[in-house]
Amino acid sequence: MRDVLLTALAPIIWGTTYFVTTQFLPPNRPLFVSAIRAAPIGLLMLAGFRELPKGIWLWRVSVLGTLNIGLFFALLFTAAYRLPGGVVATLMAIQPLVVALLAWVILAEHPRLRTFIAASLGLFAVGLVVLGPAVRFDTVGVIAGVAATLVMACGTVLTKRWGRSAPLLVFTSWQLVAGGLMLLPFAFVIEGAPPQLTTMNLLGFGWLGMVGTGIAYALWFRGIGKLKASTVAILGLLSPVSAMLLDFLLLKKSLTRMQIGGAALVLGSILISQLRGEEESSTTLYQNAPGSRASKPD
Repeated sequence: MRDVLLTALAPIIWGTTYFVTTQFLPPNRPLFVSAIRAAPIGLLMLAGFRELPKGIWLWRVSVLGTLNIGLFFALLFTAAYRLPGGVVATLMAIQPLVVALLAWVILAEHPRLRTFIAASLGLFAVGLVVLGPAVRFDTVGVIAGVAATLVMACGTVLTKRWGRSAPLLVFTSWQLVAGGLMLLPFAFVIEGAPPQLTTMNLLGFGWLGMVGTGIAYALWFRGIGKLKASTVAILGLLSPVSAMLLDFLLLKKSLTRMQIGGAALVLGSILISQLRGEEESSTTLYQNAPGSRASKPD
């Protein structure tokens, strides 16, 4: 249960992304915002740990950094700038179903009926939480949101499959640097010179970088190593609930009975996924992956 609770903190923290993006960050700069969210905190961590990937992990980290950080952030912020946060959250709620199917094929994690029930219930519940009659759609935003979901699902499963060859925070820093540096040239070419940053912008980047990225991703990667991939993905449904509560507390948005019921269903879907030992022990594929040192203390 401890592993579940710690992993759940990551999507709860990520639920602040929509609020911070709209209230603190420069408008319409998804690539720049994505790069600044990842690269500085990753480089700081890397400078502190002074350990670089070697051998097969050079290309593995490049792949994982692209999927989990670079490409995912770019697609996520593209969707976040073009769609209401609720629509983005609903698109991301498809992820547990995608992860369950990928884990079946790649990790030989045979999906149980309750996994699909929990994932389907969670998708329906997120729709209740965030969608309303006045919601608007944007084709590019929807495509970016769906693509972000698929990219993160692939990154989650591959992270589980390959394990890690370094302590948790070192492994996290590698991916942040790989993903963030990948984004920088695209940000300059497509969006031009960086905008002048205000104090509010810096505060927003500070939160997203240190807490929403450094801490949250460390907790997420730790959870991938301790739990089944499908279980970790279902915990991601907490993100839109967190976003809803933040809107209620900070933006004074009222909550409908439908939203409250949807939040309760999200929690119910997560409880269903945890029934009868859905959690994995620490002696899983993740720790036994070739070249892994995941048995080291986190």
